[in-house]
Formats: sequence, C-alpha cells, structure tokens
Amino acid sequence: MTGSGARLVYLIGPSGAGKDTVLRWLVTHQRQPQRLHVARRAITRSADDASELHEAVTPAEFARLLRAGAFALHWDAHGLRYGIRREALLPLDSGASVLVNGSRAALDEARRRYPDLFVVQMTAEVKLLRQRLLARGREMPEVIEARLSRSALLPVVNVDAVIRNEGTPEQAGRLLIELLEP
Repeated sequence: MTGSGARLVYLIGPSGAGKDTVLRWLVTHQRQPQRLHVARRAITRSADDASELHEAVTPAEFARLLRAGAFALHWDAHGLRYGIRREALLPLDSGASVLVNGSRAALDEARRRYPDLFVVQMTAEVKLLRQRLLARGREMPEVIEARLSRSALLPVVNVDAVIRNEGTPEQAGRLLIELLEP
C-alpha cells in the first residue's frame, strides 16, 4: 500500500540518453523535504565504474540475492544483471515517490507488478547518443553502433511522459522535477 501522492516512477531510454547524469543532478537539486527518492541499482558491474551511483555486486552475489527474494525488480541487459532491492521502494509506504532507472526490456514486468507505474522516457538524437557513448569509453565503436541499432528497433508505447535530453543535465533535471513534484 502506498501513501497519498506516492508513485513508482520508471525511467527508461536508450544508452547515452543521459539518464544517470540527470539522476545525479536530481539527487542534489530537488526541493526539501525530499519527496522523490532515487532507487540505487545493484549491478554486476565494477564499483570502479563511476558512470552511475550503483551497488556493485558479483554475479554470484546477484544470484544469491535473487534467490533470497531481495529484488522488487530485476533484469539482464548488455551482459550485466540489474536489480532494485525491495527496501529501495519502502519510501512509497511513507507517501514519497521512488524513481527507478529501469529497462525497456523489463517494462512489461514492471507494469505487471506495479499497475500504477508512471513511465518517463528520456531520449536524444542518435548523433548525440553516439557522442555520449563514445565519450563514456566503456565499449568499442562497433558495439555502440549495434546498441544504437537495437534502440531504434525498440519503440516504446504507452509512456506517460517524454523528456528530450539534448541540453544540460540541469535542463532535463528541471523537466523531470516539474513532472514529478506536486
């Protein structure tokens, strides 16, 4: 059961759309008292990767957590495993909203589990996505091109809002705040 005004917000978008950058901006710039909590993801990625604030877990740890029922949501993407711990959603019970950096591939399951899910798609021009992915330096150019091609094939329907993140993190962050804060 969630409190008044509380909702689970599910942010999706292609790699390079700037979701993590905007979420980092949002964490430090939203109004107080904090009515929107950003759920930290558990990812089978090194803790040395500073591209997002995440809980680094080994594949064995992830499997153990999954078996123990620790995740409210989980999915596999890009050779990694992602999970949102159940306790990350507890602010919903206190009337606060929780924002999850989700996956388009797991959207149907998220909607099934959370029928009142509010879905925000963040996007940008393909040229800008490519620039951002290349600047990130995690993948070879051919992997980036394959990722961009896959993104073009995965249209998202039934989103509640779309944010084109082609400016500064502050611009996209303010748009997100306007959408989510009363």
